[in-house]
Amino acid sequence: MPEIKVGLIGGGGIAGAHIRGYREHAERIGITAVADAVEETAVARGNELGATPYVDYRRMLETEDIDAVDICLPHHLHRDAIVAAAQAGKHILCEKPLCLTADEAAEVRKAVQDNGVTLMCAHNQLFLPAVAKAKELLEAGSIGTVYEVRTTDSFYNDFDPNSMGWRASSKTSGGGELIDTGYHPTYLLLHLAGGLPVEATAMLSTHRLKFMEGEDSAQVLIRFDNGVVGQLVTSWAYQPAPATERFSAVGELGSLTSNGSSLTYQLRSGETETFDLEPVDTFVAEIGHFADSLLGKTRPIHTEEEGIAVLGILLAAYEGARTKTIAPVLQIP
Repeated sequence: MPEIKVGLIGGGGIAGAHIRGYREHAERIGITAVADAVEETAVARGNELGATPYVDYRRMLETEDIDAVDICLPHHLHRDAIVAAAQAGKHILCEKPLCLTADEAAEVRKAVQDNGVTLMCAHNQLFLPAVAKAKELLEAGSIGTVYEVRTTDSFYNDFDPNSMGWRASSKTSGGGELIDTGYHPTYLLLHLAGGLPVEATAMLSTHRLKFMEGEDSAQVLIRFDNGVVGQLVTSWAYQPAPATERFSAVGELGSLTSNGSSLTYQLRSGETETFDLEPVDTFVAEIGHFADSLLGKTRPIHTEEEGIAVLGILLAAYEGARTKTIAPVLQIP
């Protein structure tokens, strides 16, 4: 048996990527139970993993000897699963977004803190080697005081009305593309900016996926309390232009930029360096970090606090787009 026994909540979609991570770290952490509301999915995943299947995750929490859960549910179900797991004394890995509203975020924070469990947000792109190297350089002051950070996460999505499922509804997704794929460049922006968000606005568009209720594209501006201004572009409608950076930062001494695999920094003094970095499976790295955090009793790279900060940015961006203003980021108690 692994040192950490995990109950998987939600066996479809992104769960497959998480399972790769558990297989790579099988001695330390592994799935011993799986719950999915679709019995066929629960049984299939159970057979695949040698895990006990359930159709009700609450029943799994009551009966299984597990240490943690991994939540891979549709967005609107995250809050309830987090609260139930925390109240059962289980540590939590939760896919993005953490939850959908300020009230839900307050409930999540209270449940996690009251029950003394660890929650890690499954922000897999933080484990890109280029991101880790950029964070190291920024914290070392390599480009001096940071003025601007930009992130991009856009691709041509072939969703259609028959394949989009719960993501087509704003009620179950929480909005549109911005709170889904757009969550990635938002948490990456937060990570690199190094401050707390204070205000945001957005322009939302539906360029191509007209059948969905929410936007298929977004452009967002965020100001942080340390003076950094962030910009992000995210879309399901189109591929970005070839020269578009995955992320970049500009500071008083120079800049750094990355396509997601390599990283280059260039100073005004003329000094420049490019780091060609070995690719990693970010989901495997994510599961390994979750195991490290629980076994070592250390803080994960992003907890509910960062998850709430990211949600705050997105809620302010949506409000700014709705009112055509720059909206404050709510401080969620």
